[in-house]
Amino acid sequence: MAGGDILGVLAIERAIVQAPVGGCATPALVAAVGEAGGLGTLACTWTPPELLAPLLARVRTLTAKPFAANLVLWFEVDDQLEALLALAVPVVTFSWGRPGRDRIARCHAAGARVAVQVGTAAGARAAREDGADALIAQGVEAGGHVQSTTPLGDLLADVLEAAGGTPVVAAGGLATHADVARVRARGAAGAMLGTRFLATAESGAHDVYKAALVAAGAGSTALTVCFDGEWPHASHRVLRNVTLERWEDAGCPAPGRRPGEGDPPATRGGVPIARYDDREPLAGDEGAIEEMCLYAGEGCDAIEDVPAVAALLDRLDPR
Repeated sequence: MAGGDILGVLAIERAIVQAPVGGCATPALVAAVGEAGGLGTLACTWTPPELLAPLLARVRTLTAKPFAANLVLWFEVDDQLEALLALAVPVVTFSWGRPGRDRIARCHAAGARVAVQVGTAAGARAAREDGADALIAQGVEAGGHVQSTTPLGDLLADVLEAAGGTPVVAAGGLATHADVARVRARGAAGAMLGTRFLATAESGAHDVYKAALVAAGAGSTALTVCFDGEWPHASHRVLRNVTLERWEDAGCPAPGRRPGEGDPPATRGGVPIARYDDREPLAGDEGAIEEMCLYAGEGCDAIEDVPAVAALLDRLDPR
């Protein structure tokens, strides 16, 4: 069964969604995606509720187009949700958990549309029954934290079957127009990309990180639990680097026994960033950036440049 109309549901012009890529999802990136006709997404899980108003205000100074705010349900996010709804955020996306009927109803009462990321058909049915306006099928090929263990091709078919006409956005390893066209042809109503948006001019990613994505080839990523930070046991896909490989060579030891654990590779505002921290490199970080957590999806081998967002959207979804 094909998915429904994502353009109408999310009030966007192009069926392209930018994934919530942590601190790299700057207001400039989110607004640029909106201005180009897609849906930009702020990562709001780790933002204190009192800082959400200025964050959303910065986006709104750059665009009047809709945008989304993502909340990761592995963490306690109800205070952030209430703040976002009070600020009239247009779209809320939930990942890593079932938001439930109450949360979704509160979003709808505040005028926000809701998209729920799922990794199984059962999760899709639950989200649909709870009232989600759209579903995001995230395959195991995705970069960053990955809640599914199923390849996107298989997962998309299962989620479309369970969706009952609810629009389904495909995510995981997508980076090119051909990738977008492929999932659309298989029934997806739209495509979500994260890694491809990291390597854009407006992204808040460090230049060394962007260069590493451009240089990546086939087989450059690994699905691991190496960079646990404040989110232990959550699988994540990253570029292979010296930190990951030394940890694997040592037998993947537990925290407290990992190679180089007392040797922070970089600093942010003068504060050390631990070697196994799950924070990605941002512009302004200093040190051995290439040894930090470099989230990347399997589609990174197709990234060959760092364009402006508007040019990228024209490639992904030509008008």
